[in-house]
Amino acid sequence: MPLKSQLESLLFVSLKPLALKELANLTQAKTAAVEEALAELARDYETGERGLALIKNNSQYQITTAGDNAELIKGFLQDEASGELSQPSLEALTIIAYRGPLSKIDLDRIRGVNCSLIIRNLLLRGLIEEKFDKTKNENYYTVTHDFIRFLGLSSVDELPDYGKLHQAETIDAVLASGEANV
Repeated sequence: MPLKSQLESLLFVSLKPLALKELANLTQAKTAAVEEALAELARDYETGERGLALIKNNSQYQITTAGDNAELIKGFLQDEASGELSQPSLEALTIIAYRGPLSKIDLDRIRGVNCSLIIRNLLLRGLIEEKFDKTKNENYYTVTHDFIRFLGLSSVDELPDYGKLHQAETIDAVLASGEANV
């Protein structure tokens, strides 16, 4: 797979900007080659009528929507944030509530699919929050206080069967084996 394609895929699924060094490590390419491929990718987005743009800020890169579509995106996100949750979003939210703090990789393993867009939607709605664990170099997700308050609870421990489901052995086995296809 060409380096430019790999970088575009990584930036597309990432929920946060990625540093040049991190992109080089992930693609196992030299920093100079990554920088060159990113510059080419940015030119691709600048030419033609594209809905995406590549942003660079302090050696960190992120794919965002094109500025010309800001009003359209703003309206869509307002509708998305106030509409009903989809079944996959409800499943992910339930898993995070019962198993959190939970990494994206573990959520993907439990559900068996990539949950990047679901996490983004839940973050936008203020139902989950993201915390970075420096020792593991990974983001972890938990439900917010607003979510707990909305349910009329004072703690996630009050969720039905929380004690049993928080420590479900089947899920622990899936997470330990890492065998689920994501």
